[in-house]
Amino acid sequence: MTYTMYTTRTSVKAVRGALLAVVALLACAAPAPAQADTRGAAAPDTWLAVGIDRGEPRSGTTSGSMLLCDPPQGHPRAADACAELAAANGRISDIPARDTICTMVHAPVTAHARGKWRGRPVEYTETFPNACVMRARTGSVFALDGA
Repeated sequence: MTYTMYTTRTSVKAVRGALLAVVALLACAAPAPAQADTRGAAAPDTWLAVGIDRGEPRSGTTSGSMLLCDPPQGHPRAADACAELAAANGRISDIPARDTICTMVHAPVTAHARGKWRGRPVEYTETFPNACVMRARTGSVFALDGA
């Protein structure tokens, strides 16, 4: 039995052509730059995905909303929440606590927010004894029922 060995040679032109095709394909697949809105302003860099988990962490119902500022939208009390965040420089824990009388009912809620405030990353999670205490300490940011 005889075996014949074949060798293949790839020309430099073929390699260049393949590389150019790959570069062209990658250029087409690159993400598009951020789009400006209709007024010509840059895409907003202030947004927060806010949510509330009721009950023990990861076991209750979850509600959430997207809070956009500049202009305020997407949240039941967007204007109030954006104003409170602006006064606290985007730090939810720095929002002044309201003078509120809350019952001592143990019905834990966990508030969480993730996003950007004027381009700076925001990550917030805190568990409160009940929704009244949460609203007293976080203002309108987690007022997702519109109240």
